[in-house]
Amino acid sequence: MEKVEGRAIKRFVRISPRKARQVVDLIRGLGVQDALQRLQFIQKRATEPIEKTIHSAASNLISTAGVEELGMEDLVIKEARVDGGAMMKRWRARARGRAAPIRHRTSHITIVVEKKEG
Repeated sequence: MEKVEGRAIKRFVRISPRKARQVVDLIRGLGVQDALQRLQFIQKRATEPIEKTIHSAASNLISTAGVEELGMEDLVIKEARVDGGAMMKRWRARARGRAAPIRHRTSHITIVVEKKEG
């Protein structure tokens, strides 16, 4: 039987990739239920969009494989990745008439889930 996987990508999340990667590193390779439980106790702003992306990836897999076959407890996070998105560039006034750049960073969060082995 071929490997079936569910994929979800949340793009242009208004959080820097470095901060989002700190959270994603904690859940990579876990089961979906374990990852969602762990995210509830992490006090970072990035947990909400990551949690939504995990739910979306799991739902995508369940809908393509069939509801009767899979449940959330049967899934594992195969790949969890945070890439940099577009930057919003602004300017801030500084001393002596100068300006300094401000870069509001965004992230693209990619989650891939698959069925557990065995």
